[in-house]
Amino acid sequence: MLLQRLNEYAERLDVPPAMYKSTAVPWVIDLDATGQLLGLVRTTGEAKRDQGKLLTVPYPGTRTAGIKANLLVDKAEYVLGLERDNKSVSRHEAFLGLVRECAESTGERDVQAVLHFLETLDLTTVDLPAELTPDLWITFRVAGSFPTDLPSVQDYWASRFKEAGAAKEQDKMNCIVCGAGCVPVSPHPGNIKGIPNGQTSGMALISANSKAFESYGLERSVIAPTCGTCAEKYVIAANTLIKDEHTHLRVGPLIYLFWTREDTGFSVTLLSKPEPDDVKALIESAWKGREYSAVDETAFYATAFSASGARVAVRDWLETTLGSVRKNLARWFVLQQIVDSWGGEGHPYGLYPLCASLYRDANRDMVPNVPKTVLRAALHGGPLPMWLLYQAVRRNRAEQGVTRPRIALIKMVLLSGVEGKEDTMKELEIENTNPAYLCGRLFAELEAVQRAAMPNVNTTIADRFFGTASSAPASVFGRLLRGAQNHLGKLRRERPGTYHALQQRLEEIQSKLSVFPTALPLKDQGMFALGYYHQRASDRAGAKAAKDKTQVQE
Repeated sequence: MLLQRLNEYAERLDVPPAMYKSTAVPWVIDLDATGQLLGLVRTTGEAKRDQGKLLTVPYPGTRTAGIKANLLVDKAEYVLGLERDNKSVSRHEAFLGLVRECAESTGERDVQAVLHFLETLDLTTVDLPAELTPDLWITFRVAGSFPTDLPSVQDYWASRFKEAGAAKEQDKMNCIVCGAGCVPVSPHPGNIKGIPNGQTSGMALISANSKAFESYGLERSVIAPTCGTCAEKYVIAANTLIKDEHTHLRVGPLIYLFWTREDTGFSVTLLSKPEPDDVKALIESAWKGREYSAVDETAFYATAFSASGARVAVRDWLETTLGSVRKNLARWFVLQQIVDSWGGEGHPYGLYPLCASLYRDANRDMVPNVPKTVLRAALHGGPLPMWLLYQAVRRNRAEQGVTRPRIALIKMVLLSGVEGKEDTMKELEIENTNPAYLCGRLFAELEAVQRAAMPNVNTTIADRFFGTASSAPASVFGRLLRGAQNHLGKLRRERPGTYHALQQRLEEIQSKLSVFPTALPLKDQGMFALGYYHQRASDRAGAKAAKDKTQVQE
């Protein structure tokens, strides 16, 4: 199904001719109509990353250790015979032979001009630039035009691969993409590039490179028989999606590709760099009702790729409708809504910050299943699994505290399985009597007492006791409350206003706690973290409001 959908997408693109692709070509040999050399032109600019002018040129397929020339454009060691090793002469002869065959087949004067230049080439009489090395790509321009653009040359190049297939007529099978009878192409033309941690030259999506992956005697790409046209199309489609920032998303070891059956303007930037106004508009549109649109029934596709050796591994596949995606995505953003650390309206998170919050070094440690699970909930809906909550509270204990993206993920896990509660627990809930939530609030206030009494303290109670307090409150809160009395006594003498505010909040919380729980199960550890975060944010907001009020009065 994935290959069929990619091929459908490719049909909407301006696909190059068969066995052609867009390639950066840094050098051009200019010839006149008779094949006389006019000069060598460098197409790169001043920028270090400029690899040359992008041209749509013939593509030779995957080139291994053997000699395999490309038509009219290739590395300088093929085109001019520049020496790199003892095979340079053989490479140049292969290139010359291919040009000769093309000239005879097409009868094109421009190709014959190139052939004349190559047959009379004497490198000792050509002033080659020092920057032109054997590994750089070079092509020809005859009287201002590229021979590779000629329709007859394009047809000739495509026919070579069709003839190669016809020679194996006894191996004919049905293409798994279009269903037509064909001789399966092997290897598939072109590689998929841009996969995280993958080979820069690109990797194959379909390839059995060892006996373990073969079946029924089928080898290499023939394990999934595909005609040359379909194989070329799905590679072009995948690479096009990867190049466009609106249709791909990188998260840890995964890259997600998104597209719709028809062009709808949907952009994946909502999941990578969500703008508050865009998220607000999405939520209002999906949750507050709007007129039905036929666009909502447009098919929506998403797939996840990762590197697996020299191949591309498909980690996930999703097929739904755009309307469903918008509704689920709106709920996903509502679930993560929570005040910022100062009690203000927090900004929305994309996929990466939420997933990265579970790791000390996300770039090194993130496993594919984390972004896969969180993104599936965003697009497909449904509850987030408890193992995400386990990882979040474990990270809380390791860091002895919480961060906003991690607390947002905790809130999402706790509420995603409860319909109608999505927009709750955004900020401090005074009426919430959950013991774990109250313990988290109390712990935040005890830390505030310590900070008020000892502004320059290096190690707070959170640095020492967060893990224990969030999992076994009864074992530590008695000691923390006794220790706070000395700090409260100091505040009563030196800062009575602060003392009364803190004492009042401590009494309010403790009045709702009849007993400290001996142990907190996983969900309650999440509630503890929420209570702790909410209380700290509320305290900061209150302090800021009081300070602003004082400044206005002055």
